[in-house]
Amino acid sequence: MAVAATGGSGAALPVGASVHDVASRYADHPEGFRVSALLGFGASVPLAILAATVYTRQRRLGIRVPGPAIGLVGGVLASALLAVSMLATWTASQDGVPDDDAVARALALLAFATGGVGFAVGLGLLVAGAAVPALILRLVPRWLAWVGLVLAAVAEVSFLSLVVEPLQYLLPVARFGGLLWLVAYGFLVPRTRHQVAGRDVGGRADA
Repeated sequence: MAVAATGGSGAALPVGASVHDVASRYADHPEGFRVSALLGFGASVPLAILAATVYTRQRRLGIRVPGPAIGLVGGVLASALLAVSMLATWTASQDGVPDDDAVARALALLAFATGGVGFAVGLGLLVAGAAVPALILRLVPRWLAWVGLVLAAVAEVSFLSLVVEPLQYLLPVARFGGLLWLVAYGFLVPRTRHQVAGRDVGGRADA
């Protein structure tokens, strides 16, 4: 299957590729992998900041259920695993490492497991932690909250792709869909309790 084993870094490496093919890709395109690893590692930092910001915003709105804490844990987990994935990709692209086929493939699979599956599951927890309170308290339009719940469910189910290969196609849906959802959520969620009072969300007034 042509599913990236690099956890979302630049050049895709099929999970089913031979050991030699994986090592050759790293050896032939080291600069591309290094640049991708640099950009991906850099993106892990804003994700952690976003998770902390969402948590703080929810607490400011008076949300005292476990959702915000679950979302914070998920966001930090996703950030950390993305960083590990990018560091593994960077390591695999260094001079001499691709000379050992087995080591290169092991690093590629580690990058996939952390930056693909691990990142998606953590991101799903972040989205769920934001979507559930938003749906119950009508902080955002109901359709957006439901989309978030669906994306979170897809992200959590994607962990089965570790043993059910066709489910790897859920990973890009969870990864990119989840990030886009968080952007929309950030624009629409109220900043203060004052803005929540009497707000018309999704065509219905809050009590």
